[in-house]
Amino acid sequence: MKLSLFVITLLITSISFSQRPSAKKSGKFFYENGNKMLYGGNAQEHFIINNLDLKEEQFHYGLGREMFPALINPQFETIEEADKKWMSNQRFLVAHKGNEVKAYSIKDLTRHEVVNDIIDGEPIFAAYCILADLGAVYKRNYNEKTFTFAVSGYTYFDPNVWNGLDGFILWDRETESLWWPLIDKAVSGKLKGVKLQKLEDTFWEDTTWANIKEKYPKAKILISKQAFQRPTSWKKYNDVIDIVKKYSH
Repeated sequence: MKLSLFVITLLITSISFSQRPSAKKSGKFFYENGNKMLYGGNAQEHFIINNLDLKEEQFHYGLGREMFPALINPQFETIEEADKKWMSNQRFLVAHKGNEVKAYSIKDLTRHEVVNDIIDGEPIFAAYCILADLGAVYKRNYNEKTFTFAVSGYTYFDPNVWNGLDGFILWDRETESLWWPLIDKAVSGKLKGVKLQKLEDTFWEDTTWANIKEKYPKAKILISKQAFQRPTSWKKYNDVIDIVKKYSH
């Protein structure tokens, strides 16, 4: 299903919210040098959340922002190389634009959660939540600035949003803003209020390996079990005022 607001929804229907680890109770929120902080892993990875307007008591988990291997430089192989690895009914997200087709297996997306990529020159990211069984493809470009997304290690719920479902919170490396896909926008940091941009439905689909082979014989297939080396530094965007003005709700 192509439901952008459900992309990173974490459904754990057999467990009540009270049984999930509370980020607040486990000390994930704290103050440092006059800033309100959210635990992100080690001392260099904590999030500054001075302008966060979400409620602390509604955050769960807090594993650390580099615990999930969101790909930055994904590698691909041909249909012929990949064919012996996949059965006809196995599911994929496929992005197709211009003369280029990229295919991401649901199995591999389950491991990476987010794959940052480029299709026909346009920066995108593919995302999938196994428990919600929903995925989608988003754009990564804002005013010619390209952002890189990953999973923060937190989930968040609001009883007034999607019946209180728990959903993953994302972050971008360039501003370290936090994003909550259930309301389709950034919820803290320099990009607070900026909306997520789903790639137009005509350019992606949720399909099977059999359909890919028939419909997209020249598709590039994400290679499974890729190693992920977390970057020690990355580009920072300090001036994003124009982006906030243009892309905020």
